[in-house]
Amino acid sequence: MGEVGVRSCCYQAKRAQSQGMAEATPQTEQPELHRAIGPKLLLFFVVGDILGTGIYALTGNVAGKIGGALWLPFLLAFVVAFLTAFSYLELVGKYPKAAGAALYTNRAFKIHFLTFMVAFAVMCSGITSASSAALAFGRTYLRQLLVEFFDVALAPESLVITGIAIVFIAALAVINFRGVSESVKANVVLTCIELSGLIIIILIGAYAIAVGDGEPSRLTEIHTPSGSSVLLAVTSATALAFFAMVGFEDSVNMAEECRDPVRIFPRAMLIGMAIAALIYVLVAITSSLLIPSEELAKAGSSALLKVVTVGAPGFPLWIFALIGLLAVINSALINMLMASRLLYGMANEQIIPKFFGVVHPFRRTPWISIVFTTGVAVILVSTADIGKLGGTTSLLLLVVFTIVNVACLVLRREKVEHKHFRAPTWAPVLGAILCAYLAMPKLSGRPWDDYKIAGWLLLAGLVLWGINRVLHGKHEIHPENLAK
Repeated sequence: MGEVGVRSCCYQAKRAQSQGMAEATPQTEQPELHRAIGPKLLLFFVVGDILGTGIYALTGNVAGKIGGALWLPFLLAFVVAFLTAFSYLELVGKYPKAAGAALYTNRAFKIHFLTFMVAFAVMCSGITSASSAALAFGRTYLRQLLVEFFDVALAPESLVITGIAIVFIAALAVINFRGVSESVKANVVLTCIELSGLIIIILIGAYAIAVGDGEPSRLTEIHTPSGSSVLLAVTSATALAFFAMVGFEDSVNMAEECRDPVRIFPRAMLIGMAIAALIYVLVAITSSLLIPSEELAKAGSSALLKVVTVGAPGFPLWIFALIGLLAVINSALINMLMASRLLYGMANEQIIPKFFGVVHPFRRTPWISIVFTTGVAVILVSTADIGKLGGTTSLLLLVVFTIVNVACLVLRREKVEHKHFRAPTWAPVLGAILCAYLAMPKLSGRPWDDYKIAGWLLLAGLVLWGINRVLHGKHEIHPENLAK
């Protein structure tokens, strides 16, 4: 999910504070959002959307799946995301509303249940993404700061560290409950902090090459587990690395706040994705040059800390740990905010039980939705590791992206009066095929745990849908209201 694409999420929070969702009265027409985002700020937001927990927490896990050719899955993940971006660009040009995948699914297929499941899958991806960030917070970056400042060394999977991750989730819930006001400047600062950490890694790699350190031969090594193939190793690593490329799709939720979105979106999104991908590939190359893949895999979510230690032993490690800590905090907060507001939106649309839309009388925030999403996150943090949660996030979104690519083709028959970006037909076709392939069991090499976690989450959505249908019957869905 998006790391810094927060304008839409924060708008949801502000609207939740200003009006209750519990009332069943018809909504009055709202004024348009302020169109304050130009091309440069949009480009910055797209880059910030993508950067975050994925690269800071999963580099070691990806290395464990492929070996020294760590850069390859990140590059391939970019290609798949890039193709899907063409579909999003065509659709946001045709329908410049802050609703994203749910809106496109509803317009293309007009199947209420499918629209609901897409929206619920997006919500679940926010929870799994935030949960992976919580584990990175406790097991990696806060743990390192405890070592640096207090000389306290705790095992990554100790009960204390897991407890810290759970407390972190609870703290996010408190912030979420109190209400989150929008601050573009704060998000720009957080994006700069995230970016600075990755630039540090890249500069370390450049220095290592300049002084003759590192082992270039590792960059072509692909490790294949017994009974596996090179293709399976590459696709398995790409399926996980895809988690690092998600977030670009959330920028469509800013369409109503952009000046001339039809004109500025294509260039900003495509260039922003290319910049993020270049940063990721350079970070991966640096990691492989300096450290054997076996050691990166063993380091897990601490892989980048190890890169700093080996490549620049004089660099204060606490600085990078603090940067990583802020990166995952930003990621987790935005994803939990998005998840609770999307659940709140579904309750407002009367497609899940209405009590999820209950708003606290004083804080004016959807407290039951916050409690529910926090509870799910606590369960995930207590029972899964970072690799599984990252893999589940990418699985959920790969399924959503497959549907969006198909929807793009279906909606070609629906014409609009204004001019808009049109993707080359091969892009959504190839995007749908590749997204579906990376989501397939066996073909992608994805572990079954990803499907189990995703299955349980979607089953919860199915139960909520069923309960609501029994109690209230069928209701028409207006996806554009889910994002507000």
